[in-house]
Amino acid sequence: MGIKKLYNVTRNWQGDPYLPSEYSWDGLKCGDNNHPMIISLNLSSSNMTGEIASSFSNLKAVQSLDLSYNDLTGPLPEFLAQLPNLNALNVSGNKLTGSVPEALLQKFRDGKLVLSVGENPDLCMSVPCKRKKKKEFDIPIVASSVAAVLVLLFVFCDLAMYRRKRQGDMVTKSNIKSKNRRYSYSEVVSITNNFKTIIGEGGFGKVYLGKLKDETQVAVKLLSTSSNQGYNEFGAEAQLLMIVHHRNLVSLVGYCDEGEKKALIYEFMANGNLHQHLLVTNTNVLTWNERLYIAVDAAHGLEYLHNGCKPPIIHRDLKPSKILLNKHMQTKIADFGLSRAFATENDSHVSTCPAGTLGYLDPAFQASGNFNKKSDVYSFGIILFELITGRTAIVRGPVKNSHILDWVNPLIERGDVQNIVDPRLEGEFNTSFAWKAIEIAMSCTPSYAIQRPDMSHVLVELKECLALEMAYERTQRMAIEGNLTTSNTPFKMTYLEYESDIVPLSR
Repeated sequence: MGIKKLYNVTRNWQGDPYLPSEYSWDGLKCGDNNHPMIISLNLSSSNMTGEIASSFSNLKAVQSLDLSYNDLTGPLPEFLAQLPNLNALNVSGNKLTGSVPEALLQKFRDGKLVLSVGENPDLCMSVPCKRKKKKEFDIPIVASSVAAVLVLLFVFCDLAMYRRKRQGDMVTKSNIKSKNRRYSYSEVVSITNNFKTIIGEGGFGKVYLGKLKDETQVAVKLLSTSSNQGYNEFGAEAQLLMIVHHRNLVSLVGYCDEGEKKALIYEFMANGNLHQHLLVTNTNVLTWNERLYIAVDAAHGLEYLHNGCKPPIIHRDLKPSKILLNKHMQTKIADFGLSRAFATENDSHVSTCPAGTLGYLDPAFQASGNFNKKSDVYSFGIILFELITGRTAIVRGPVKNSHILDWVNPLIERGDVQNIVDPRLEGEFNTSFAWKAIEIAMSCTPSYAIQRPDMSHVLVELKECLALEMAYERTQRMAIEGNLTTSNTPFKMTYLEYESDIVPLSR
């Protein structure tokens, strides 16, 4: 409660955090009946400011602590290393300064701590802090086994995965958000060069390519008078998008609202949508790792809508065409503003307007007519199967259509992973990690919503899947190059080298 008061945490923290389980506190997990103490605390993206308070030192049983993507400042405290059970610490995406304490680094080297400290520009991985022109850092490791190397690489992959987004994130934060404004219809005409270039069409109407005065490209969605979404929903979407910001959600640059002339102006996503990339006619086939990156990015965006927004936002029409990619191949979810944001979590099953697309629509919704967060989880699972298999959700047939689950379930029962994964990959994937991705997709798609996990769990599993894949590839390369050794040789790498080796998404 001291943490909640100090940082003004707006989470549902009322009553007993342990029992009953259905009313457990947001982002907080407790141990078993014999040890009902806090073992996990996730305060990611909670708008926390200031230094890391000493109150955290009271969490003696905590095993996982996630403080990522806040605005925390000051040093990384020494007392974190004194938490006896802590085995995972994530402080990525803050403004921490100074050096990572030696005690934390030692636990990291010993394989006792998964440490994520990326996207803290002024935080050093050495004691004392030494600035190097190439942002190089040395971490000596006694590599007594391949497992020790894998633990280290697991962390490096996590850092690299988010570091690749940094350029795109900086654009979003420094430029896009600052342009939130209301435009006149005449300005919209000018931005689109009199609606010259159509780049898509959605529920609102046509989408046009536009350019602002500073040459920033944008996508302008013009609300047609025949739109089945209606004018009332337009106002709701515009107001919602003005206050919802996340690196994996398409940002609203501005909007127009002049009588019947209504438009939404979004950031432009140069690499189109996921549906286009998965088409069999697309010769530029996504690699297995690219597909995992896209899945993790999309999961981040959806998890934020569900758990980072209060009240939560249900997308209700998630599909590959709603998953867009910018010029850096960073993935962002679009058109979530049409979702219904509910007053309370208990009311989140209520739906007053139809949504969803055949193939991605929750079977529970088709039976009851009610949407909830688990409806989005089902849609996400279908998209994940599409990424894995390269097939569409619905395959049109001469007699009847077939659903991707009807096709994939018998293959899963036979354990036929080779025929499940997209044949266009030509076997360029690790079978074990492919199975993990398949299992994640399976967990999202049971017919009964209660059997599906929360998106926070799906996100954790996907990040682990990606990190293990990248770590495995790295160790394979090191073994081939003769660099995997059991000596005391320091493992030395620059951020620039690591990015060029690990991150294949920019084209």
